[in-house]
Amino acid sequence: MWKEFKQFAMKGNVLDLAIGVIIGGAFGKIVSSLVADIITPIIVLLTGRVHVEDLAYKDIKYGVFLQNVIDFFVIAFSIFLFVKFLNRFKRKEEPKKVEVKLERSEELLAEIRDLLKERQDLFKKDETS
Repeated sequence: MWKEFKQFAMKGNVLDLAIGVIIGGAFGKIVSSLVADIITPIIVLLTGRVHVEDLAYKDIKYGVFLQNVIDFFVIAFSIFLFVKFLNRFKRKEEPKKVEVKLERSEELLAEIRDLLKERQDLFKKDETS
């Protein structure tokens, strides 16, 4: 059982996921700081309020929803920029050339096709002369 668990845990996908969670946690702190220290002061300058979470109409607290929407868009845009930045460093994979091995009958058919094409080209030249 230990051996199976070790094989499972050492697969590339599991390690990638673990690394992603760790980086995601650290990235979350960066985005939280971006929202709290940069975006929120800009909102304060524009609206005169510290948080939009305080906005409400009677018992409907739409300010909390608005704050979550703002946070979501800031996080999503930040992740988009981060992924776009990382993609610049990825090496572009060249498409592999696939060699097609033809059977003898296919080779003969290809030769016949080529001969007919040459013959057709010769007739076209004769007609134009």
